[in-house]
Amino acid sequence: MAARRYDPERRQRIIDAAIRVVGAKGIAGLSHRTVAAEADVPLGSTTYHFKTLDDLLVAALRQANEGFAKVVREHGGALADPGADLAAELARLTGAWLDGDRPGAELEYELYLAALRRPALRPVAAEWCEQVTELIARRTDRVTARATVALIDGVCLQVLLTGGAYDEAYAHEVLARVIDGPQAGEPRPDGETGSPRRGRAG
Repeated sequence: MAARRYDPERRQRIIDAAIRVVGAKGIAGLSHRTVAAEADVPLGSTTYHFKTLDDLLVAALRQANEGFAKVVREHGGALADPGADLAAELARLTGAWLDGDRPGAELEYELYLAALRRPALRPVAAEWCEQVTELIARRTDRVTARATVALIDGVCLQVLLTGGAYDEAYAHEVLARVIDGPQAGEPRPDGETGSPRRGRAG
């Protein structure tokens, strides 16, 4: 019997193949067999490294989640600057991600939303929310940071689901309303008028 060829990159190639399969065929097209064919590995290799499809999806989602995080790491230095407009920087970075890699963003959200039906994915989906929340919370309080992450999710999903263009000016305006509160003279839900609240910390 021939010795098994040492292939330290095989697990990563399987993950990469799974991401390509989901990108081309959606979650419904993912199986150990389709991934093995895409990765050009024996079927047994996929089940050796990933016992279930959920295990494979967890690895794929964790890797896909790096899309927005990579943009933030490469271009988000201004987020830490107390003098920078946080809403403007977040709007800019969101646009850089959506416009720079729309297929990657679509794939990331397809895997992200798969957690609705696959509980095993929920902790990984929550990791992305928590990482971005922690980043934003350096400039504001955690409640506002969580609301900001939810708003970014909503804006991105609207763009991706409608196939529309990303409107950075609109994103900046709505993010500022969450981060800074109502502008001076604008009515709040309690009937009072708002005033800017820049620079809050929590």
